[in-house]
Amino acid sequence: MDTHGHAHGGTEHTHDTSGDPQAHSHTHTHTQKKAVLNRLSRAIGHLSAVREMVEQERDCSEVLIQLAAVRSAINRTCEVILKDHLESCIVDAINTGDMKTLEELKHAVELLLK
Repeated sequence: MDTHGHAHGGTEHTHDTSGDPQAHSHTHTHTQKKAVLNRLSRAIGHLSAVREMVEQERDCSEVLIQLAAVRSAINRTCEVILKDHLESCIVDAINTGDMKTLEELKHAVELLLK
């Protein structure tokens, strides 16, 4: 396994490049893991509240407001993950000429913006 890691702390995820010559060879370090998990928990809480509101046949406007809170929490989580990825993985990919990681980011952002 060929790896190239970051020294940022946090959770690391290493890609195995032994079977794929195009695979990227750096370690994903999730320095914002706790912040992401907290934000996801908040979004899950909002979404559970929406479900209860629908079950209770609450006013549609109230449900929509709660859904806006869910969307906001998810969007903010995406921002934290993207920033973390840019500051660690993408910097490493640029330094090592890892075009696969850059293409993967491009694809992920395209899907995120749909």
